[in-house]
Amino acid sequence: DGSEAQKEGAAAAQKEGAAGGVEVLVALARDGNEGQKECAAAALWNLAHNDDNSVAIVAAGGIELFVALARDGNEMQKEDAVRALWNLAIIDDNKAAI
Repeated sequence: DGSEAQKEGAAAAQKEGAAGGVEVLVALARDGNEGQKECAAAALWNLAHNDDNSVAIVAAGGIELFVALARDGNEMQKEDAVRALWNLAIIDDNKAAI
């Protein structure tokens, strides 16, 4: 097993990688075709179960994205957007923005 510093470094790298993935998914859910938007919104909904991911989603513009999808998306996009907003609303700081 690695040292504590190695474990912390690996955890930080994983978090940075996840945040980068979140940014890509938010962009895809915003700018992709209908199928890409559905898949990206569903992935973001699942990622929003985790507090660290929720922070990254909000930082990448996720609240505005999900509100737009809930209002203007197709049926599946609307469902995933509402579910993601529900998950994001668990964090007190996000409630006012939502």
